Amino acid sequence: MHKEPLIRVAKRDGMPLYQNILIRAVAIVLAMLLVVLFVHFTAGISAGTTISYMWEGVFGNSIYLRDTVFYTAKLLCIAVALAPAFKMRFWNCGAEGQVLAGGLATAVVMVYCGNLPAPLLYLVMFISALALAAIWGILPAVFKAKMGVNETLFTLMMNYVAIKLVDFFYNKWKGSASSLGKLNKGTKAGYLPDLFGSENSWLLLAVVILTIAVYFYLSKTKHGYEIAVVGESQRTAEYAGINVKTVTIRTMMISGIICGICGFMTVAGHDHSISSSTTAGGYGFTAIIVAWLAKFNTGFMVLISLFVIFLERGTSHIADKCSGFDASASKIVIGLVLFFVIGSEFFINYKINLRSKHDKEVA
Repeated sequence: MHKEPLIRVAKRDGMPLYQNILIRAVAIVLAMLLVVLFVHFTAGISAGTTISYMWEGVFGNSIYLRDTVFYTAKLLCIAVALAPAFKMRFWNCGAEGQVLAGGLATAVVMVYCGNLPAPLLYLVMFISALALAAIWGILPAVFKAKMGVNETLFTLMMNYVAIKLVDFFYNKWKGSASSLGKLNKGTKAGYLPDLFGSENSWLLLAVVILTIAVYFYLSKTKHGYEIAVVGESQRTAEYAGINVKTVTIRTMMISGIICGICGFMTVAGHDHSISSSTTAGGYGFTAIIVAWLAKFNTGFMVLISLFVIFLERGTSHIADKCSGFDASASKIVIGLVLFFVIGSEFFINYKINLRSKHDKEVA
């Protein structure tokens, strides 16, 4: 006699697109309901006020909208950078350090080469940012390809190296002042000029181009096919004549370069300064969730990035408006929503079967 379990979890063979979307939508609605309840009990404001404050903090005026565009573009840029590596099943957790490396190279050139003619200065800043960020991406790839070193640990450790390097130059440049402030504040050497009337337009334009380019690179090119094959099975890739080591190093170089572009745009186009806490801003880790939820599709990353920034900026605005709701509580809100969204992936990939009456009779 064999007694069937009451609940069985089985892998789904497939799911229609509308059901896939419906499950995610239900997860978001349930998460937002929980957010409203959480804010109500912590800050004592109604559901309507909560949503109103969140909307105001994201789209309320030109200043809020400008910040929303910048931070969405920044998060999206890093997520796009991670897509090729993740599709290859190379778990790059070092985007934070790669962005900082690009930003640091930009800042160093701004400080020590600020007397160069503007076009040449921008060129040196850009090349330096891409080169250092690429090195930050290539090093873990080389050790993984040549010696089988765990890429997750290696890329995480590279984050800390970048953070400490940034801290060193930050303290060196600020001297006895309480904070660093703007670099080249008097001359504004290395500051990107406004494009279409906004300093954020450079990053936005770059991200639009990169999002489209990486999508076609992964889905329409030979290199993209090689990345997909390596991600499915390295043995299959080797059998097909693909040089796995070359693909690994090349792909991580691309990821590093894109992160370097983000670091360059952040320092030269927006912050005009460098800091280990704000230049990357933790987005190197948040982008991992964005890339994973989008299944490495850069088109879906646009919506997910905007949703995450809506939560972040919206809850921060609630914290500004309500004394009983601080920045720590806003982080809890983001975690709750992401927990629901990530949890919905279980119901998309698996189904739960209850023991039927027939099973009971057989038992």
